[in-house]
Amino acid sequence: MHRIILTLFLLISLVLPSTAAAADLDTMIGQMLMAGFRGFEAPADSPIIRDIEKYHLGGVILFDYDVMTHSYERNIKNPAQVKKLVSDLKAHADIPLLTAIDQEGGKVQRLKPRYGFKGTPSAAVLDAGSDKDIEFAAMSIGYMLHKLGFNLDFAPLADVNVNPESPAIGKMGRSFSADPNRVAQCDEIFLTELKRQGVIGCLKHFPGHGSAGSDSHKGLTDVTNTWTEQELIPYRLLIKKGEPKVIMTAHIFNEKLDPKYPATLSQKIITGLLRKELEFNGVVITDDMTMKAITSFYGQAEAIRLSIQAGADILLFGNNIDYDADVVPKAHAIIRKLVDDGVISKQRITQSYDRIMRLKSEL
Repeated sequence: MHRIILTLFLLISLVLPSTAAAADLDTMIGQMLMAGFRGFEAPADSPIIRDIEKYHLGGVILFDYDVMTHSYERNIKNPAQVKKLVSDLKAHADIPLLTAIDQEGGKVQRLKPRYGFKGTPSAAVLDAGSDKDIEFAAMSIGYMLHKLGFNLDFAPLADVNVNPESPAIGKMGRSFSADPNRVAQCDEIFLTELKRQGVIGCLKHFPGHGSAGSDSHKGLTDVTNTWTEQELIPYRLLIKKGEPKVIMTAHIFNEKLDPKYPATLSQKIITGLLRKELEFNGVVITDDMTMKAITSFYGQAEAIRLSIQAGADILLFGNNIDYDADVVPKAHAIIRKLVDDGVISKQRITQSYDRIMRLKSEL
C-alpha cells in the first residue's frame, strides 16, 4: 500500500508543480491570470493559445455573448463545438488549466437551451421549490459542465436578497433568499452537488452585493448605507465548514469597511476581513477587472497592483466589456515589473501561486 501511495505522489508531482519552489516567477505570474477571448475555435496561432503556452495563463472563461460587438458570436455555438474548444485549450497547458464559466441558472447561464444545452431555473425559482430542486439543478449543471470539460463554475451566489430591485442581483432572480441562513443552506447544497460531479464552485460576490442599488458592470456601486453584516453570514457559516474553495470579490464600495477602495482592491476587506477574520484559506478571484466600477476610476497597472496587494490570488479579465487581444501579455508584464521594482514581493506572488496549485490539485 505504501508503495502505491508513493508512486501516485511521484506521478502527481511530475504533472503539477505543487509549490513555488518548482516554478519560475513568470510561470507563477501567469497562473494568477484568467482571461476571456474571442473564437469558437482555438487555432495554434490564436492569442489565447499564445497566452497559455508563452505566458502560462492559469485559466480561461467562456462567454456566449460578445458585449462589444453586440452579438452572440463569441465562444459558444453547440455542445460538440464547446467540448472541442475546451479540450483544445487544455491540451496546450503545461499546468492544468482552470476552465471557467458563469452557469448559475435562470438569466445567468452561458450554456443556453438555444445552443442545445439543458437549462436550469434561477436561484429565486429554485428556493421557491424544495431542497431537492436545488440538488437536482446543481447536479445537472455539474454533470453538463464536467462532460464538456469545464472544472470551475462561477456559482452559486452568496448574495443575500436585501434589495429585490437590485439590478444585478435581486431583479434578475440570482439570490436564493432574503434570509442569510437560507442562502448558506442553498449554497452548501449547490457546492456539494457540483463537487460530486467533479466541478469546483465559487461563492460570489464578497462581501455581499445583494443590497446594491446599481450595477458594477456600469460604474461605481456604493453600498455604504445599505450593506449590513448580515450579508457576511453565508460566508461565515460555509467557511467554518470548509465548503468554499474559491471566493469571488465584488467591485462594491463600502465606506464602513474601507473608506478608500472597493472590495476587489481593498486589503482591509480581502486580507483583513476575509482572510484574517473569517479565516478563508482558499483562492480569492476578482470579479472582471474590465468592469466600469474598476476601469472608470483606476488605470490598469494601478488596479492590478492594488488587487494583488489587497490579497487577490487570481485576476480575472473577462475581455468582453472591453476587448484587447493582448490583455494577458500586458497584465503579465505589469505584474513582472511590479515585482522587479520591489513594489510587490516575490513572496506575495508565491503565496497566491501555492493557493492556486492547491486548488488545481483537486481537479
